[in-house]
Amino acid sequence: MPFDSLFSRERPVVETRALHLDLKGVPPTPKRLIELLRVIAAARYNAVLVEWEDMFPWTADQRFRCETAYTPEQVREFVAAAGELGVEIISLVQCLGHMETPLSVRGYEKMRELPHRVDCLNPLAPGARELIEAMVDDVLTLTPGVRRFHLGGDEAWAFGRHPDTKAYIEAHGKDALYLHHVEPILDKLNARGVRPILWHDMMTGWWDKTDGWDSSLLRRLAGKADLCVWGYSGHPDTTEYHYHSRYAERFRDHGITLWGATAYKGADGHNVDRPNVANRQQNALAWAEVAQRYGMTGLIATAWSRYSSHIVQCEPIDAALDSLVNVGVILHDGKSAERGVDACVAALDELGERGRFEACKAAMEHLKSAREAAWTAVMNLREQVVMLTIDARRQAGAGVDQIHVLNRRIGDLRKARTEAREALAGCMDDLWIDRYLAERVEPILEEFDEMLPRVRQMNPLGVRVWQEES
Repeated sequence: MPFDSLFSRERPVVETRALHLDLKGVPPTPKRLIELLRVIAAARYNAVLVEWEDMFPWTADQRFRCETAYTPEQVREFVAAAGELGVEIISLVQCLGHMETPLSVRGYEKMRELPHRVDCLNPLAPGARELIEAMVDDVLTLTPGVRRFHLGGDEAWAFGRHPDTKAYIEAHGKDALYLHHVEPILDKLNARGVRPILWHDMMTGWWDKTDGWDSSLLRRLAGKADLCVWGYSGHPDTTEYHYHSRYAERFRDHGITLWGATAYKGADGHNVDRPNVANRQQNALAWAEVAQRYGMTGLIATAWSRYSSHIVQCEPIDAALDSLVNVGVILHDGKSAERGVDACVAALDELGERGRFEACKAAMEHLKSAREAAWTAVMNLREQVVMLTIDARRQAGAGVDQIHVLNRRIGDLRKARTEAREALAGCMDDLWIDRYLAERVEPILEEFDEMLPRVRQMNPLGVRVWQEES
């Protein structure tokens, strides 16, 4: 089935449809990154939002790079390939929250909002704004000619808790502090002909139960940056959270250019292996409708690979291509393909991607079921051990059955690990495959190694017989 058959509209319902590449987790190899552009373009996304994080070849401070960071030449090749496919590059560099990549590095401790937290930048710290500007300049150097640039700015959980920022907020307000920090960066981007984008949530007041930004500051922001309203569950009209439609309406009424953000993966749990495709479809359909209602410039299909830089990886891209294509159809047409997700999978044949995707999907689904069964066995064994510890009369013949079940579950988990490693080979560097699988398997092996001696101590004969039979 050709990709074009998935679409029913000649003109898209939203002008710009961006596919998010969150490179701080499960990052594709340089070769795979370029190959994925073909899928992205075929699904009629016309932009990629690239959250480079530690995969970028930083010169602002080379310590920001991870072990497998792309080289400058690899970034240039990616940019060139996107240009050939007509896919716009929109880079994302965090400016306030989610600042773990730089703030974890020695020498940047004084830029933290709180000394024990590496997620939030103190916007009044000496050198804080200059750090963001240097990182932005780094990225612009390797992505020349871009029209737009995303500065993040969301989920700054510790914002205003440093004594200096707290005093500033008491005198001027949270919105004024945010703008004090970010406005010079916006001005510099605008002076270079680059339109900045910010996530919307810090302007709503939802997190701290206030009324949100003052109208005068919203109007000031409108001339300098776009806002992207993001939310990944249900419909913005009915949600109880920070992305209710009333916020989009307020921003629009203040003259702000709006974007919306759904998710094709990475929004169904911080440690899951496959997107909930039905949830992703429902939310994308909602955003396609809302975007038309409020005249949004674009929609972004986010794809979180970690919920933050210091949380485990989730959902490899290659196991989520069905959802990637399905959401692409929705953002273009405002509705799903006529034959649904099955048609999206069939269309992957055209690019020679179906076999790899189906192998990755099967491996991730096996890994998911094996993990769940093993964790259930861990829970049962732990409960049994507590019972044996507090009721010694039951120790003589108990605990071995639960050890046996857990051991079998671990055997299946190891098989799933092998399948996943084989399926993902070439999609990302072996380092990230190994770490992804270790995050899922090693905790269960550690539980087994910890519990076996305890059961052996209480029931040595039973454990010895079980080991001989095994």
